[in-house]
Amino acid sequence: MVVEQQQAARVNPARVAFASFVGTAIEWYDFFLFGSAATLVFNTQFFPTLSPLAGTLAAFATFGVAFVARPLGGIVFGHFGDRLGRKRMLILSLLLMGGGTVAIGVLPTYAQIGLAAPLLLVLVRLIQGFAVGGEWGGAVLMAVEHAPPRRRAFYGSWPQAGVPAGLVLSAAAFLAVQQLPKDQLLSWGWRLPFLASAVLIAVGFYVRSRLSESPEFEQVSQAREVSKFPLKDTLRRSLRSVLVGLFAQAASNIPFYVVTVFVLSYGPGEAGISRSTVLTCLIVASLLDIAAVPLVAVLADRIGRRNVLLAGAVYSALAAFPFFWLIDSGAPAAVLIAMFLFACVGHALSYSAMAGFLAELFDAEHRYTGVSVAYQVGGLITSGPAPFIAAALFAGFGGSWVISLYIVLACAITFTALLFTPRRH
Repeated sequence: MVVEQQQAARVNPARVAFASFVGTAIEWYDFFLFGSAATLVFNTQFFPTLSPLAGTLAAFATFGVAFVARPLGGIVFGHFGDRLGRKRMLILSLLLMGGGTVAIGVLPTYAQIGLAAPLLLVLVRLIQGFAVGGEWGGAVLMAVEHAPPRRRAFYGSWPQAGVPAGLVLSAAAFLAVQQLPKDQLLSWGWRLPFLASAVLIAVGFYVRSRLSESPEFEQVSQAREVSKFPLKDTLRRSLRSVLVGLFAQAASNIPFYVVTVFVLSYGPGEAGISRSTVLTCLIVASLLDIAAVPLVAVLADRIGRRNVLLAGAVYSALAAFPFFWLIDSGAPAAVLIAMFLFACVGHALSYSAMAGFLAELFDAEHRYTGVSVAYQVGGLITSGPAPFIAAALFAGFGGSWVISLYIVLACAITFTALLFTPRRH
């Protein structure tokens, strides 16, 4: 019976893709919870001695700490994923992320243990970053390596769609607890979404434990071609691919984290929009994004992964200024349109094909390492600092136009990087 289930999983890429979607959604729910909490409560719970602006910047900096650990997680999980298999690393990363998230739910605040509270918060955030550093590469490779060659972008997009799904879950969780009276929200209500992760992690573990190993890894293993030092082989044989994959993400990551983290603070503070309105609009746009990601991936399989990513960079650059014009209007309908422009259309165009694009840049022997290093170092450079940089730019220049320029620059970097895609892709 077990053998039959494994064979079914091996020949059914749709099942593998769906399982990758579920696990990724749960893991990114954990990751995005921190972003929502950093915007809404962490400044008062862990940095109460700072001014409101400084507290927000400190909370954003703590959010970005995870991106420092992500490359290390990518290297470690990539090493063992290329040597021992994708499946084991996927399960381990899920359990590690879940443990870190539940730990935040029971973490004492500054009022209870003083300076130790933000230090522990940083430590747990580092654990989360380390875990998610190994998760993404394994999830997309399980989907892509089970897929038919001409449908790799489509099947690889399902774990990609797990990212906005995780965002929807986390935003909905915080939208729910925000209905509590403020004193209850700040005393214990904010902890509930983190503690709920324990149930979700159990579901994710069940789903992922039923998958079979990647057929491409099994082929490499049976041929005794497993790399002894995947990182060394990646840098020696595929350095150009790493650099292209790294900078290709700027047009996706920077707008995404500006919208999903910075705007949660900017909207209520500067545009006079209620937090519940911003969260609701973000949830609606992200729900649409879940459907848009695989649809755009179908297009990528037909006209090329790189071509779709180039189109995404151009689109996001053109939408950067209208996005903040709509947010600055303060009208709920305008905010919804703005979220649709970036959190749905822009994100789908610049992100859907990324899994298939990165996977095909590297040989199977060191693919987990190559994909993880490119993706996670790219995240360190682009994603992690984005909310902090956006807040600092606004504080320094006093207008949203400079944040729009920041997004345009990110799109230009991606467009240029994609022009140097290796021929083998």
